[in-house]
Amino acid sequence: MKTETLGHMTKGWFIGNFEPSLYRTNDVEVAVKEYKTGDREEEHYHKIATEYTVVLNGKVRMFGQVFSDGDIIVAEPGDATDFECLEEAVTVVVKIPGANNDKYLTRAGK
Repeated sequence: MKTETLGHMTKGWFIGNFEPSLYRTNDVEVAVKEYKTGDREEEHYHKIATEYTVVLNGKVRMFGQVFSDGDIIVAEPGDATDFECLEEAVTVVVKIPGANNDKYLTRAGK
């Protein structure tokens, strides 16, 4: 048996090709992300990976829309979005494949 805590992981990422990681692979990346109201990420897109975001609780804005408990957002390669936490939130994010250096800021994100 092996145990770990999310607090030891980088920004909640616990599976993927990075350290620390519970399972090192380029096939997928998985994270549990905790956000405080007002947290933001700049507008970006991925050229290779599809990113699945599940809102476990809270309220966030992506793609100019508001999402909350139970919503699943699929960002396919080339889909650009920013991120804003409107109300404390927890998300699960899965990126397939786990493509290192596959985050590109748009002009709006620069």
